[in-house]
Amino acid sequence: MQYACLVHVDGTALAALSKEEQARLTDETIAHDWELRRNNQLILARPLQPPASAAIVRVRGGRATVTDGPYTEAKEFLGGFLIVEAEDMAAAVAIASACPMARFGSIEVRPLLVQTHSVTGEARPLFVCGYSSPSNSAVDR
Repeated sequence: MQYACLVHVDGTALAALSKEEQARLTDETIAHDWELRRNNQLILARPLQPPASAAIVRVRGGRATVTDGPYTEAKEFLGGFLIVEAEDMAAAVAIASACPMARFGSIEVRPLLVQTHSVTGEARPLFVCGYSSPSNSAVDR
């Protein structure tokens, strides 16, 4: 079964890290992601830009409005996510517990919802593997 691990981070705790500590944390999280991948547990993992770079989109009455920046002020914010494959919720929680970012906030674990079109029976598109950003293209794992 697939689970989303939503990584909520404490911005104050991250801001208190030195540049060296931030680099070590980044290295640790990348190594953890690759360990999960080697164990066939990781489908996708990505950090997110800070909340100030966000846009909030609402559609009401057929009209879209866009608000810049974070929706609310909060100590923790959504800092990234992992989509993992796990036998059950307990296994997904174990994966989240081992995530280095759990030390700097919290990780919400939720099963993914599988839906199909009511008429065609078509499911949602799956994640397409094989994409690599220019910064990763030369890395052979």
